[in-house]
Amino acid sequence: MFHGNGFRALDRQECLRLMAKAPVGRVLYTRQALPAVLPVNFSLDTDGSVLLRTSARSDLVRAIDGVVVAFEADDFDAATRSGWSVVVTGRATVVTDPAEHERLSRTGPRSWVVTHDGVFVRIEAEMVTGRELTGTRGTD
Repeated sequence: MFHGNGFRALDRQECLRLMAKAPVGRVLYTRQALPAVLPVNFSLDTDGSVLLRTSARSDLVRAIDGVVVAFEADDFDAATRSGWSVVVTGRATVVTDPAEHERLSRTGPRSWVVTHDGVFVRIEAEMVTGRELTGTRGTD
């Protein structure tokens, strides 16, 4: 559905399909009582949850384990003024189950940085929203 502002709301399936193509997204969380944003590579699990792989000792793990965060991915083309943005909101948890960790070691995201104590963080896709802009002409 297109709105008067030129954006089209995306349903959950469209959002997850688009996110699966994005190599990088951003975790939005609270650090020292202030908003923080961190770009990370990621993948989606079969249930639509967002998966991150990072160091067990990272500041990110300490800040988000067990709390609700948002995760955003997008793709835009400034020349055509088109693109999309998707936000997943849900509880982030470190994967502690050995069998699940083993499965994610085979199928989950690969960290772009070298870690010797890698853990997986799952962000549950409790709320998934998105919108698309399909090449509207802006006004000056």
